[in-house]
Amino acid sequence: MTEHNIQLALNGKSRKVVVKPNDLLLNVLRENFGFTGTKYGCGIGECGACTVLIDGKPVLSCLILAVTVDGREITTIEGLGEGGLDPVQEAFLEHSAVQCGFCSPGMILAAKSLVNENPAPSEEEIRDYLRGNLCRCTGYNSIVQAVKAVAGKGSGR
Repeated sequence: MTEHNIQLALNGKSRKVVVKPNDLLLNVLRENFGFTGTKYGCGIGECGACTVLIDGKPVLSCLILAVTVDGREITTIEGLGEGGLDPVQEAFLEHSAVQCGFCSPGMILAAKSLVNENPAPSEEEIRDYLRGNLCRCTGYNSIVQAVKAVAGKGSGR
């Protein structure tokens, strides 16, 4: 099987990695770079646990071939709060939007993308944007309140 050299901006740093044509971005992030905050949940794009940002947009890394991200900017949960917690992470903590924590990385990255895209989303817009991220613990209300709080403070950047 032919291997490919790819280069990407991973959490703000230029990185090179050799991947096989069928390597999933999720596995490359976890196995090659040790970014285990990106979770393997369902493996079929239904739960959102593997959400990362590609060029600032939320993407399910379990559905993306690593060869397709050559030259792109990837942000994992580990890269979001370098130098301190990101305002979205702070809001999740302040509003008890984290329980078991399994969905939190994907949920936080999706929320970050939303507030960057729409600094003042309505509750309906928040719920709609996060619909692809499943949480079995919180009941979503605390998550929505966290996103509302950070959106009320500005873009969350």
